[in-house]
Amino acid sequence: MSNTNQNELKTLAETRNHTITAPTLGGMQLFAQLVQQLGMSTKTNDKLDALVNYFTHADPKDKVWVIALFSGRRPRRTVNSTQLQTWCAELINLPLWLLEESYHTVGDLSETIALLVPERADTPATAGKPLHYYVEQFLQLEKADEQEKKTFILQSWDELTSKERFVFNKLLSSTFRVGVSQGLMVNALAKIVQLEPSVIAHRISGNWDPATTNFEELLSEQDISFDYSKPYPFYLAYAIEEEVSNLGEPAEWQAEWKWDGIRGQIIKRDNQLFVWSRGEDLITGKFPEFSALQAKLPDGVVIDGEILPYRDGQVLNFNVLQTRIGRKNVTKKNLQEAPAGLFAYDLLELGGQDIRHLSLSERRTALEILINDLQLPFIQLSPIVDFNSWDQLTQLREQARNINSEGLMLKRKSSAYLVGRKRGDWWKWKIDPLTIDAVMVYAQKGAGRRSNLYTDYTFAVKDGDKLVTFTKAYSGLTDKEFAQVDAFVKRNSIEKFGPVRTVKPELVFEIAFEGIAASNRHKSGVALRFPRISRWRTDKKPEEINTVEDLKKMLELYGK
Repeated sequence: MSNTNQNELKTLAETRNHTITAPTLGGMQLFAQLVQQLGMSTKTNDKLDALVNYFTHADPKDKVWVIALFSGRRPRRTVNSTQLQTWCAELINLPLWLLEESYHTVGDLSETIALLVPERADTPATAGKPLHYYVEQFLQLEKADEQEKKTFILQSWDELTSKERFVFNKLLSSTFRVGVSQGLMVNALAKIVQLEPSVIAHRISGNWDPATTNFEELLSEQDISFDYSKPYPFYLAYAIEEEVSNLGEPAEWQAEWKWDGIRGQIIKRDNQLFVWSRGEDLITGKFPEFSALQAKLPDGVVIDGEILPYRDGQVLNFNVLQTRIGRKNVTKKNLQEAPAGLFAYDLLELGGQDIRHLSLSERRTALEILINDLQLPFIQLSPIVDFNSWDQLTQLREQARNINSEGLMLKRKSSAYLVGRKRGDWWKWKIDPLTIDAVMVYAQKGAGRRSNLYTDYTFAVKDGDKLVTFTKAYSGLTDKEFAQVDAFVKRNSIEKFGPVRTVKPELVFEIAFEGIAASNRHKSGVALRFPRISRWRTDKKPEEINTVEDLKKMLELYGK
């Protein structure tokens, strides 16, 4: 499609709306304003101010839902994108193909519908409906029939402004994301309630229901109800960006292998066992191997560690564990083929007492005693890497990939266990990624601020005299480079398949990745872990790219 036609489609989408005077902000309007401010701002202080303003003025029930939404507790998707497109096309009497073209031009279905559905000329009497009304309606509609869902959505589109409708559509989809960390939200809440950020972070974790929890109960000075399952906020590390020797004396640091698994907490309280992932998913039932801990582990204990595929004393490739992730029921066969274990990093609670304030050395000593007393093969201490100098540790780090490790963790022995990502005491020192040179063969437009640029690419390597696709990547270039690639795609498109364009195989890129595994998803027979563009190889020609055989050799070496 020509640029002229794309501009006409964009104009069509934008001019279908009538201008109205917005009523006083409240409810869904206030939330839409918050999402817009967070999306447009790149400054942390501006985002913090926007959050403080929201939590100061919003409805208490809306505050609870925002805390839930911004910490990953999104409602399940009640309708699919095909239904939304169909209902929108029917509502505005637009051919479905034209709506799809508008979607491909805008780059985001939620925004496309928000632009195309006309706003009412009068100010709707129901404009002030709160955020929690809509989100809780989503929950009630999970088991409703299609007509009931359609009626609610069309009515909501009619009563919302364009900005509100955009946020409403995002909440309906599985793509609701905001550019704000949980730590920033916690700091904003700390400005309006009389609690320390670390306490707030702990309060908003765990197994609470935003539909039945009120703001005062969640963040009161007194913890009204104690949730025995509640995990602690995880302490996260920054990647080290300078010479490791700048950290000071080696004797002040503890080195451990950085494992590639599922970061989790094992909790035993009130004679109940709970297993939480770092993403705050309660995954106790996913790992029946750990059930023995309910009888063996003392009460009032919280262990931080990594859930790994583990057999006969060896850590397996993470790809093994992925065969169990997402399954509703774990079968006996799954347990045999992908056994799981826990490598314990830290001890956060002992005898019912929070011991995060103690030094790492003290916590590690207590953890060693606890794990040694358990004598269970599936729970191991994450081994400490002994070293006397930074040069020695640098050499040891090169062995990481041989044991399915991603590198090293460096932790100051005197450090407390903090909340979130902090600089200074905990660092991750990953090994250099694997790389391969490939040519771009497909391109698709991105999302958000990149919705008008081709920034999502598919890459191929050589297989004899043909090209074989093996991975996708959409990060790693600068804004200037993305713009240059976008211009190339628009000039050199060969075929069109919906939003995807095939392009002349002329641009060569170096693709970096953390791991490789056998897979039938791609014609190449392999899949990469965390692929991204490491650089644009303007110095290489397409005939100089790597081959399928190169990938297979990497699979033999690193795909254990």
